[in-house]
Amino acid sequence: MGKFSIVMPKLGESIIEATITRWLKKEGDKVTEDEALVEIATDKVDSEIPSPVEGILVEKYFNEGDVVPVGKVIAIIEVSGEDSEPPLIPAPVKEKSVATESQPNAAKTQQAVVNSAAIKEIRSDRFYSPLVRNIAKQENISGKELDTIPGTGKDGRVTRQDILSYLGSRKGMPVKPAETASAVSISGGDQVIEMDRIRQLISGHMIRSVQTSAHVTSFMEADVTKIVQWRDKNKDGLLKRENEKLTYTPIFIEAISKAVKDFPLVNVSVEGTKIIVHKSINIGMAVALPDFNLIVPVIKNADEKSLLGIVKNVNDIADRARKNKLVPDEISGGTISLTNLGSFGTLMGTPIINQPQTAIVAVGSIKKRPVVIETPEGDTIAIRQMMFVSVSYDHRVIDGALAGQFLNRLVQHLENFNTTQTI
Repeated sequence: MGKFSIVMPKLGESIIEATITRWLKKEGDKVTEDEALVEIATDKVDSEIPSPVEGILVEKYFNEGDVVPVGKVIAIIEVSGEDSEPPLIPAPVKEKSVATESQPNAAKTQQAVVNSAAIKEIRSDRFYSPLVRNIAKQENISGKELDTIPGTGKDGRVTRQDILSYLGSRKGMPVKPAETASAVSISGGDQVIEMDRIRQLISGHMIRSVQTSAHVTSFMEADVTKIVQWRDKNKDGLLKRENEKLTYTPIFIEAISKAVKDFPLVNVSVEGTKIIVHKSINIGMAVALPDFNLIVPVIKNADEKSLLGIVKNVNDIADRARKNKLVPDEISGGTISLTNLGSFGTLMGTPIINQPQTAIVAVGSIKKRPVVIETPEGDTIAIRQMMFVSVSYDHRVIDGALAGQFLNRLVQHLENFNTTQTI
């Protein structure tokens, strides 16, 4: 007999820990290969950890509600045979749970205490994750009231977004702040607002990016009149035929993938002194969430998809991102990113690189402006649909010349958009 260690998986590039929400197996239970062992949750996604082997679950190292770092062993499965694959890993000494560790990390201890208090406060028989319970406790939502909130998660579970949406629509119902409330009034009417968990992750990720990469941003202007006219001509038909909205984002993603194929050295990451040139073109797409936080799901192998395929992929992944229904694989593996600042009326911007990538493209709002048009008969002034495009890049590995050529090619793809194509 051998023993196989189950570890907390990497759930995304910016996620370093996850909460165990429910064990699906007890110690002594038989487990088949690919059978779900445990449900876990982060502030971005809920997921299950399947067993990679068949055997008996002999030890669990963490309890429901515990916050576990990525890479930590959470359970041991006893398997038959001496040469089981994947290689067997010796079982570690059993640790105490995060909540009862003799010298715990302060942040984890505080989280465990909050989760424990939330569980005591809410006595409903319905299953709620520690994160949802914590929010409910802070907002003084009773177990009875919590039971009335519709759930969009697995098996009707209430997700973080469900409870936040409920709070946003809770008009005329005053909320008395709990002792651990996230906002307190101070002199002059100002407030001190505690960052929620996802905002803390974003904050740390942005700081690490600025500290890691030498950021530089280059700008160009693109005439996207052809794209605007083509979209206006085709959007109603696509919605009627495929029930898919035709936004500008898929068109921008297609253009970026073409420019990356022309200049693959912008599709890289850095490991020490080595430059990793990625074969796949996986484009991260910044999505603003209803609570004003941000998530970056990834359009995998964008260069291998048709424009219609990208449209469907973008619509699906953006919708599920806003409903907190993404799986870990959908927010990891990006090689270059896009942020559409124009969605909020912004003309241009200098976005921060999404590590470990080395480039991010930003597109601004599309505005009608008078521009000079060169013709064989001479110059003329015309009203055109114009858009600023920028690329922020890591100057450690991407120089201005390469960034400029990439950006120029991207603008060419946008301006030479094929308006005869159908979708």
